[in-house]
This record gives sequence, C-alpha cells and structure tokens, in this order.
Amino acid sequence: MLARSLNLGILAHVDAGKTTLTERLLHTAGVIDEPGSVDSGTTRTDSLSLERRRGITIKAAVVSFPLDDLSVNVIDTPGHPDFIAEVERVLGVLDGAVLVLSAVEGIQPQTRILMRALQRLGVPTLLFVNKIDRSGADVDAVLASVRRRLSPHVLSMGRVEDAGTPAATFTGFRPDDRRFRERETAALAEHDDAILACYLAIGAGPGPMLQAELARQTRAGLLHPAFAGSAATGAGVGELMRGMATLLPATAPLDDGPPSGRVFKIERSAAGEKIAYVRMFTGSVIARSRIALAQGRTAKVAGLQLFTDGRWVRTDRVGAGQIGRLTGLSRVQVGDAFGRADTTEHQFAPPTLEAAVAAVDPRQEPRLQAALAELSDADPLIAARLDDDARVVVSLYGLVQQEVLTATLSEEYGIEVEFSDATVVHVERPRRVGSAIERLNTETNPYHATIGLTIAPGDPGSGVRFVTEAPARDMPLYLFKNPTAFSAALERHVDRALRCGLYGWAVTDCVVTLTDCGYSVADGPPSRRGPTSSSVDYRQLTPLVLHQALQRAGTQVCEPVLRVSLEVPNDDVAAVQRVVARWGAEVLAQTTRDDLSQMELRLVSTRLHQLQLQLPDLTGGEGTLESRFDSFEPVRGAPPSRAARALTTSR
Repeated sequence: MLARSLNLGILAHVDAGKTTLTERLLHTAGVIDEPGSVDSGTTRTDSLSLERRRGITIKAAVVSFPLDDLSVNVIDTPGHPDFIAEVERVLGVLDGAVLVLSAVEGIQPQTRILMRALQRLGVPTLLFVNKIDRSGADVDAVLASVRRRLSPHVLSMGRVEDAGTPAATFTGFRPDDRRFRERETAALAEHDDAILACYLAIGAGPGPMLQAELARQTRAGLLHPAFAGSAATGAGVGELMRGMATLLPATAPLDDGPPSGRVFKIERSAAGEKIAYVRMFTGSVIARSRIALAQGRTAKVAGLQLFTDGRWVRTDRVGAGQIGRLTGLSRVQVGDAFGRADTTEHQFAPPTLEAAVAAVDPRQEPRLQAALAELSDADPLIAARLDDDARVVVSLYGLVQQEVLTATLSEEYGIEVEFSDATVVHVERPRRVGSAIERLNTETNPYHATIGLTIAPGDPGSGVRFVTEAPARDMPLYLFKNPTAFSAALERHVDRALRCGLYGWAVTDCVVTLTDCGYSVADGPPSRRGPTSSSVDYRQLTPLVLHQALQRAGTQVCEPVLRVSLEVPNDDVAAVQRVVARWGAEVLAQTTRDDLSQMELRLVSTRLHQLQLQLPDLTGGEGTLESRFDSFEPVRGAPPSRAARALTTSR
C-alpha cells in the first residue's frame, strides 16, 4: 500500500531562508547526511548555476522525505517577483504550504503578495518565523505584524527562548497547557459556534476536541498556526514537521477511477529529452499508457520516476496525490491538465514586455531559435517568435528574468546572446468591416482555391471568433472529412494570420467570417477547371485574403491597461499619489488599515515598470505592488509598430 502523500510548497520573500529550511527538513528526516548551503551552492533544490551564484531560487524544484506514514513532496518555489508565474503554477498542485518569514526583517513586500495568493487559492498555510538565532530577532513583533498586515487568524504554537543568540530555541506548547488552550479556544471560536459556546461556558474546550478543530480549520484555510525556529541550526524544525503531519491535508493513494493530473514544470535531460513534472489528483498513470492533453493532443508515457531516498528512481506507477516525473510526452506543455484535473486559470498578469534577442555569433541563430522553442515549452509565457527581420523576440516580466534567460542560453545551450531594450506589448482591433475574396483562375490568385473572408469589430475582450457561412457544396470535402473539419482548418490558418496585423501586433476582438470558398478539379467546369486543389493552397491563400480584408477594415493599436494594487505606508501615500497622477492613473479606491494604505488604480502598462523601479524609494522599501490585466485601450498619438510572426516549435 502506498503511503499518503502531502504536496507542500515552501514560499517566502527572497533571502528569508526557505531553501535553507528545505535542506534542514531533508536532513532532519534522514534523507541527507548534512544540510546544503545556499552560500556555497550545495543545496539540492537550487541546481541551476545562476541560482547558486545569486543565492535565489529561480525554478521550482521537487524533493521528498518520509514523515510518519506520509511521503512529503516539498516544492521549493521562487521568491523573486519576476518568477511569480512559476510560483502560481505550483500553487495549483499543492495540498498545503509553509510561508517563511524572517524574525529580523519581518513581513517583506513579497511576503504580502504570496500570502494573498495563498488566501485567494485557499491553500492551507502554516507560518514559520525563521532566523530566531539572528541578532535583532523578535518573533512576537513579527506575529503582531502578521495579524495586522496579513491575517488576524494566527495562532502561535510555541514559545521562543534566548532569541537573537545562537542558543535560541523553540518549544511547542503542550496540549494541556491551560493558557495555550484558552488562546486556542478563542482563536477557533472565531469560526465555530460550538467552540464559542464552549468558550463562553468554561473558558477552554477539552484538548482532543480542540486539536481536531485546529486541524479542520487549518485545512480549510481559516486559521494559520505559527511556528518559529532557525533553519540554520534546526531549532523548531521538528515542531514544524509535526505540525505538517497533523494539521495539513494529505492525499490517500486511491487508484480507482480515471487518471487525472496537471503538469506544473518541464525540464530537459542531458540528452535533450523532455521531462514533465506531474501532480496526480485521481487514479494512476502507468508506463506505456496514453493520456489525453488539451486541444486534442495525446501522449504516450514512456517512463515514470518518483523521488525516493533523496533521488529520483524509476517506477511503474504514479498514483493519486503523488508527484512524478514522466518522459515520452514530447508535445506536453506547462499547465497541461488531463483527466478531470482542475482547469482553473491562473490569475497572475501576463508579461507586458518583450525584447529582441540575438546570438553574438550569427552562425548560432538557428540554434538560438531551437533553444528558445524548447524553453517556451517549459515557460509558455516566453512566447518566442520571429519578426520580419528574422530577429527572435521573447516576452518578459522583468530584467532578472532576462538575466536568467541569458545565463540559461549560455550555460545549457552554449549560446551567448544580447538583448535589445524591452518594449511594451500592444494589440490591434479592426476599425470597421472589411471584406476580400480571391477566386480560382484569376490573375491575382496564384493558388488553386477560392477564399472569401470578412473581418468585423467584436466586443472589447471578446477575442477572435470564426464563423462559416460558405455552403458545404463548395468545400473540398475530398481533403477533409466533413464541413466541420474544413472550417476548423481554416480557423487555424486565420488564427496564425492574425498574430501579425497592419502594425505588426496581434489582432483581437473581431469576428472573421468565411463567406466564399471553392476548389478546382481537372474535369470541372471552366471556372473551376485546373490542377486539383490541395490543403497547401488553402493554408497559403487564407492569410493573403485575410490581410486584404484587414487593410480595408483598418486597425487601431491598443495598449494594455493594468489594474494595480498598491500597499504603502500611510506616511508615503501623498508621494505615491503625486507620481501616479502625473502618469494619468485612474484611482479607483483607497482604504487605510493600521499603518498601511491600500490603493487600487488603473495604469497604462508603459508606466508599470517605472512605478516598480520608483516604489522602493518612495516607500522606504515597504511598498508592494500587484498588477493584473484590465483591458486594452486605444493608444493616444502615433501608434507604435512591430512586425513579428510566431516562432515554430517541434510540436
């Protein structure tokens, strides 16, 4: 019988000690002889050389250790804001999380962002106040700040002694500790009327009832038990592990029912083979079985691995609740789900920057394109593509991500690259209705097919809709099984053509209608006589006709407008308001709680990165910023242009 599985995320602001904590957990569980060091680059999870040089986590990593009857899969996640997409992908596969805070620095900007993400997705979360052995450590002050800034529903699970010294310790409260039981009862009573009645009657409930209710509320995300300690010395880590085992939800390995899971990470082996990290939700996946992916894609599993005894080992089955590495899925992408896995979309804002990247040695350009196509599998938000000058363009969140790409291309692919200055991504919308048609056997049509298309404006945010009005009798059904298959093929050609509009940006919020079609045959009437039409004719002719229709419709370039949430100290609100007002931001709401103010505003994305750069100086490093896409709005003044087409991959 397989052990129960607990898939645990460890999250923190940069340098709060989450990677060190992961090493300490592995050591305490007996998986490794000595904890690795971030400073010396010997940790199990920060395997990239750039991670070791910078002392930060860039890619999610998975390790595992046994705990009672649990197999705990620890997912060490990035802490830098440029990699928030990597964090969000991981959150969707977690059973629970540990949010690490520093006992010295306390709540830091990324801590607040991560906690809000955990709360939004309902991930059960324990708190671990790290670095109690450092000078200036003050756990009580940190927890008081947590209650003010993150959540009032926090329960301290023990006491710290000798804080700020190498001898600092954390001792968990005993269940029969009267004062702890009273605090526990009061915290639980906030969410349970029966506990409240018990609290009003006798002041504290019986121990077993309180322990069961504490676990229930923690698993429901209603309460956050708080532990403290030092990942460097091991103080308090044992108590934290006991909290993981008793308070967080684990998954039993039920093998019945169809398999379902989600791919949350992709990497390449030394031989270039694609490796997919999969969280199984139900059923089991076995070697040589086939799984159905999105958009009609299927894949055959060639091999399976589980993390056991400090390393990945081959297995013949990965069951519900487990995390496995699958090989053979050549067409899989990050985020792909199969079976009945939850298909909830991530809430983070897409990248709003893009930059051209070129190989320092021009002879390596083909290798660069192939490398970026592979990296786009691991991170689809990179969205590598070619412009009309055959330059490769990638999407970015920020400069640290650009540095990571540069280092990855150099160290893993042997390609030295240079980036151009980043620019903001725009889109185009049709201004009016435009139509075009190219008929068979005419001077302007070099292909053996007839295509007529009309493009019309759609509602803002509606995307692209394809409609077929051409009669089925005019469709080349000898090439396609039925009219639906022919329409689907034309829709794919239209989607590709709309990736580059009149100004080079993707065209969206429109309705494209197939009004006419036709094919030629050797023995047909004069108007349709000629070489038999092929699928290539329709693939080549469709973008030509669509471009003609688009020229007649005209397009309007629109820039992304973001909804930005700011959290700044009250004393700095006026300075921030002055800056965003100069940029034309629309302030939607402003509230104040204790020493912090929350501001909601709409801001064009061209200003977002300036705000990110200035916010630390404006707020003494205390301000936080979250953004999400709100809408596209017409550009004022001369529209920027860009000519780019998609970079094809091996799929």
